[in-house]
Amino acid sequence: MGQRGGARRAEPPYDRSGGRLPDDPVPDPGLGDESPPDPDARRISHAWTLVRALPVLLVVVAVVYDCMTPPDFTAAPLFTAAPLVAAPIFTLRGTLLTGAMTLAALLGCRLRFGFHMGIGSITEVATVATVAVLAVLINILVRRSDRRLASVRQIAEAAQRAVLPEPEERIGGLAVAARYEAAQEGAFIGGDLYAVQDTPHGVRLVVGDVRGKGMGAVAVVAVVIGAFREAAEQETTLEAVAQRLERALAREGTRREGLDAFEGFTTAVLAEIPHGGDVVRIVNRGHPSPLLLHADGTLFTLAAANPALPLGMGELGRWPDRGETADFPLGSTLLFHTDGLSEARDGRGNFYDPAGRLAGQTFRDPDALLAALAEGARRHTGGALSDDMALLAVRRPLEGDGVPRSLSRGVAGRYPSA
Repeated sequence: MGQRGGARRAEPPYDRSGGRLPDDPVPDPGLGDESPPDPDARRISHAWTLVRALPVLLVVVAVVYDCMTPPDFTAAPLFTAAPLVAAPIFTLRGTLLTGAMTLAALLGCRLRFGFHMGIGSITEVATVATVAVLAVLINILVRRSDRRLASVRQIAEAAQRAVLPEPEERIGGLAVAARYEAAQEGAFIGGDLYAVQDTPHGVRLVVGDVRGKGMGAVAVVAVVIGAFREAAEQETTLEAVAQRLERALAREGTRREGLDAFEGFTTAVLAEIPHGGDVVRIVNRGHPSPLLLHADGTLFTLAAANPALPLGMGELGRWPDRGETADFPLGSTLLFHTDGLSEARDGRGNFYDPAGRLAGQTFRDPDALLAALAEGARRHTGGALSDDMALLAVRRPLEGDGVPRSLSRGVAGRYPSA
């Protein structure tokens, strides 16, 4: 295994996949340049339409029931339910109109035989009127909670942009795309991280996953990304960048309490793509292996020959980081991801296999690749991701991809052929 730039060059043992899985005879509908309409989205849209029509349907059914049955039978429960259903889904005006419509319909039914109403009818009208007033109050509280939730989400989005900024689409002549998929709908930040930076040593990037959840994990994300930004500019080798991150996490560990002070760690993969070069150098610290997807759909798993411990576990053993080098030809795309993708399970406990799903596929740009992966993972799990996932794709554009020739020029890929 030869040397290049202080890192060891990858050889053919990197895993290669060249087609679909045996149990997957047709391409995943969630992959490729075009995706069919989502049937789940259509079902949700139809269900929401039915829910919004439910208050009116309840009133109509109540009127029909009241008119078709003797006076001793009552549809008061249906009249009562209509404004309550409207409260959380309609606007304040819609809730008021629903309450007024319900009261008018009930009074019309009770007075259909004349203007005399017994004590039972008066009680029913009073009950529906009371429920209509309560529905208005519920609507006001729900709208106030919605505004507060929207404010919290805006704060969370601002925090995410500050801690985990979206990389630019073009960095150092490379096409870049990133995507963060939260397991909990409505959540925006967590312990997964990514960063891409153009430096004097080439385009450097990091993708990682912090142990733990909540604000403690977010604080570690800020430490790792901050240390990476500084080290990527200053350190001459990728191995030295990894050591800077190790020291930063060691300092962070002294400020933490409880179990995290002893068992806190971060899996990470660092990569460096020299300017104008056709290679990528990788240092993997216990993270899922990157994938290299060629322009023709051939896929390689860039598995580390000598796996290392995650960042933050330096006390368990000290040995130098050893980077490995792989070809990165024109038109190919590097995919980095956290274990939220590779460990996504379906109802039978089967893991999602990104390498098997991507093999043989082609994509017009990194954004399309990440969108397909995210959709495929959610379809595989039935929309119930168990962990956040961060995705980062970096592509060496071909000439004619809208990138200046000087940026896309490079030596043809020397990666082992099939």
